[in-house]
Amino acid sequence: MTFRTPTGGSIDRTTLLRFTFNGVEYTGHPGDTLASALLAQGVHEIGGSVKLGRPRGVVAAGSEDPTSLVQVEAPFSEPMLLATTVELYDGLVARGLSGQGKLAAEPDPARYDAKHEHCDVLVVGAGPAGLVAALTAARSGARVVLVDEQNQAGGALLGVDEYLDDRPSAEWVADVVAELRSTPGVLVLERTTAFGMYQDGFVLALQKRTDHLGFAAPASVARQRVWRIRTKQTVLATGAHERPVVFADNDRPGIVLASSARTFLHRYGVLPGSRAVVFTTNDSAYCAAIDLAESGVDIAVVVDARPEAPARLAAECAARGIEVRAGRFVTGTDGTSRVEAVFVGDERIACDTLLVSGGWNPVVSLFSQARGKLRYDAELGAFVPGEELATVRVAGSATGELDLTSCARQGREAGAAAAQAAGFTPGGQVPLPASDSRCTARSGLVLWRVPGHDDTSFVDLQRDSTVADVLRATGAGLRSLEHIKRYTTIGTAHDQGKTSGMIAAGIVAEALGVELAEQRPTTFRPPYTSVSFAALAGRDRGSLHDPVRVTSIHPWHVEHGALFENVGQWKRPWYYPRPGEDLHAAVLRECAATRESVGMMDGSTLGKIDVQGRDAGKFLDMLYTNMMSTLKVGKIRYGVMCGVDGMVIDDGTVIRVGEERYLVTTTTGNAAKILDWMEEWLQTEWPHLDVHCTSVTEHWATIPLVGPRSRDVLAAVAPGLDVSNEAFEFMTWHDAEVAGVPARVCRISFSGELAYEINVTAWHGLAVWEALMAAGEPFGITPYGTETMHVLRAEKGYPIIGQETDATVTPQDLGMSWAVSKKKADFLGKRSFARAENNRTDRKQLVGLLPVDPSVLLPEGSQIVETDRLPEPPVRMLGHVTSSYPSAALGRTFALALVRSGHERIGETLYVPVDDSLVPVTVTESVLYDKEGARRDG
Repeated sequence: MTFRTPTGGSIDRTTLLRFTFNGVEYTGHPGDTLASALLAQGVHEIGGSVKLGRPRGVVAAGSEDPTSLVQVEAPFSEPMLLATTVELYDGLVARGLSGQGKLAAEPDPARYDAKHEHCDVLVVGAGPAGLVAALTAARSGARVVLVDEQNQAGGALLGVDEYLDDRPSAEWVADVVAELRSTPGVLVLERTTAFGMYQDGFVLALQKRTDHLGFAAPASVARQRVWRIRTKQTVLATGAHERPVVFADNDRPGIVLASSARTFLHRYGVLPGSRAVVFTTNDSAYCAAIDLAESGVDIAVVVDARPEAPARLAAECAARGIEVRAGRFVTGTDGTSRVEAVFVGDERIACDTLLVSGGWNPVVSLFSQARGKLRYDAELGAFVPGEELATVRVAGSATGELDLTSCARQGREAGAAAAQAAGFTPGGQVPLPASDSRCTARSGLVLWRVPGHDDTSFVDLQRDSTVADVLRATGAGLRSLEHIKRYTTIGTAHDQGKTSGMIAAGIVAEALGVELAEQRPTTFRPPYTSVSFAALAGRDRGSLHDPVRVTSIHPWHVEHGALFENVGQWKRPWYYPRPGEDLHAAVLRECAATRESVGMMDGSTLGKIDVQGRDAGKFLDMLYTNMMSTLKVGKIRYGVMCGVDGMVIDDGTVIRVGEERYLVTTTTGNAAKILDWMEEWLQTEWPHLDVHCTSVTEHWATIPLVGPRSRDVLAAVAPGLDVSNEAFEFMTWHDAEVAGVPARVCRISFSGELAYEINVTAWHGLAVWEALMAAGEPFGITPYGTETMHVLRAEKGYPIIGQETDATVTPQDLGMSWAVSKKKADFLGKRSFARAENNRTDRKQLVGLLPVDPSVLLPEGSQIVETDRLPEPPVRMLGHVTSSYPSAALGRTFALALVRSGHERIGETLYVPVDDSLVPVTVTESVLYDKEGARRDG
């Protein structure tokens, strides 16, 4: 049986679309939604409820619908969409959901993007108020953006057959839209939902650009676009949502909001059923009853909860043979997969549709997001805007005004005020349309629920939350609507309580015996409607979200079989395995070669920040724990940075390039963080300092040349550079030509060996690397990766920030008191060093660990205990292993660890739980190799 009317609606009846729902093939027309096409086929049950498995249908006609969740399977699987907002297209495949969907297993092939737009006046909502507001502002010469979530303008007019100025309302809408589109500086965005409103006139809106095209969507066009709109003034003409009344078994399919039934009739040419009962608390539902009756639906009875029915509308119903019963209530329903009867008191009335109208809730979400205060309107039974904002104006039914001409007048006033506030003089006045509507909605009875059977009286149909749940919450002592929301989960589903939130607040107020005006409504937060993560990400996904960064020497590493690890966004060579070697074998070989002869690694990823200005030295003195302003040009100094709490956040070297210029190095993963840290202090606390910071990490290729034969290799490729100990001291730098390329050579060591860091422009990095490899061939030069670097530095007790530290470690804990200046009056973290917490004797301190069995490799992260037998829990942990490696130089395994009172425990035996055993370890100093530094000093 078809429920499609012979004529009417905004659908294209000349074109047939085929779609599949729950495995059954159906047909519809362009202009349909999935919901309207299903209702036209007599399909009311969409899915099941999330907890109870009760059948769920279509309650509303738009984004406020709480129940019609579907999963679109083709052309691409996407869950948690509303059948009422999915535009029908040929080949659509979907299935109903029971509150939960399933994410696609394959990547989304669609494109998403974002666009910035600036305007003088933003109008949200293209109903009568929004259209008049936008046209008024546009005629003043202001730049106007009009956004609306529907696929065509009109708002509430799309669901009625009313005339404006003695002509169909669609013609009036078309004329206004045509003028807007032809006016320079006006942007009209349909299928666009403003979902977030933020400070300083910033609004986020989601445009669904090709969702409605389905398989025909062009691959070159972004499926959805996030508009980032910056506006001087905003007019919110967001309308109002009809709300239901709660009664027993009010969740059956076939129970539809009265205005939505009218929308399905006039917009889609669909009848909600063949025999209907109407339950209302206001006049607006009478129009739905009359319109449906004139379209062939048998209206069994209009049940009006008010003591008296409106005489004029009751007479119109009587003229059509519709019975009206005033002062009566629907107390329950009957049926299986859909409603089959309703109960009015003890009377059972057979029907297949129940239309409900419990009043109207102004859509105040965006106004609330803009920090506007709300007030309770007792006559309307809803929260409305309670104050005027300097840059936000509200017009139409969003204010609680439900008369069309009055809404349009508010729109004209808001549009003119917004344009004037943006600096424009209002132009030609927009005439207000006269409506022939027979119904109003303001004169209603505020009714939240019909008492009885609280456990099947559903407040939030999507969450299966009932009146009993609300009363259970208040009975448990909860008073705040925010707390009750979380206790019952009402308003936390995809619809964010659009139809349930106000009812829940009313029931709570009744239960507590308080006035709703005294209750603060729950907070409206973005997004107003669901927004996919793909849309929010836009083009920032995959390599565009997290780019893979490689150095200029990367092709050589690939060619020579390096395995890579991710450090920040960089691909760094991890180790270079030869045939038959695993990680440990390769690293032992690389370590031995470097300690005994010469090795080389790609250090280009180290963060490099150019710091310039008259106050550069003073600035660095405040950032580092030691003095940098006293550093002489040509010298290098190691430095530690701390947060304001005195905890280490990074370390590196500072190279003084000139009197007012320094080059700061950071750890690879912290480069962006440290640049941000510098800028934060410069811009917020020390803006008076003459300092400029620039990231130059990518500008330089950096090659550490390490080992006792490194001097010989460097001398071979830099004949003009005196590399003797006397001429080239430790922690100094020289400019020279290396392999014919201008270079800055620094004598720095992160390995404890004689070492040089050769810096050339990234463009020449690969050529210099290959020249060094060729020059080092007679000495067996060996490339090494990050794992070998970790072993070499750990043997010397050099910490890695983020591995030996965890935001609770001070320089003193690391044994670096020598790096903390006692001369400086102040630096970041200095005051915190005096805190009692920072001076506890049992703080965790960096030490070395030597397993008694030299072949045992301790797992990193292992806990450390004091006794050789584990006591009953809780077990006191002394610390944990931060780094652990086998060492070619030591001929055994070793580890670094943070241990309570570690410096006092040197020589003690502690224990590390590994699997089912306790491994004994000896606590040592953190420096395990060449403690005197003779190898480093050459």
